[in-house]
Amino acid sequence: MSIDRDTFEKTSKDELEELSVPDQVLGFLAANEDRAFKAREIASQIGVNEGVVSTALSRLKDRSLVEHKATYWAITDDAERLEGYSGCERATALFNDQLGTEVKKAWREHAPQKPHPSVEDEQ
Repeated sequence: MSIDRDTFEKTSKDELEELSVPDQVLGFLAANEDRAFKAREIASQIGVNEGVVSTALSRLKDRSLVEHKATYWAITDDAERLEGYSGCERATALFNDQLGTEVKKAWREHAPQKPHPSVEDEQ
C-alpha cells in the first residue's frame, strides 16, 4: 500500500508500521488523487475488511477529507483541509503520549456485527 509523500516525511518508522485504517485509506486515495474508487476496491488494495474501510470512509467524509458520489470515493481537493488533518494526527500522538493509547481490542469487542450501510447498498 502506498502513502502520500507528506505522511512519509512526517511519520516515524514505528508509526508507519501501525497506520490506522483511516490513514491507510486516505494515503491510498492521496496516492491516486486523480481517480475515485468503490470501498470494495480500496479494501482490496490496502488489505483491510470492506466494512472497516466503509466505516473509515464515512468518518473521513464527516471530516470533509473525502468526497462521495454514488458508490465512489475520492480524496478532497481541499489542500488546506488535508493539512489540518495532519495536524490532528500530531495532536492525537501528543494525547496518546500523555494519556495512553486506545486499546484496539476493546474497540473491536464493541464493534457492530452488521455491515456498514454503505456496504449493504453495494451488494
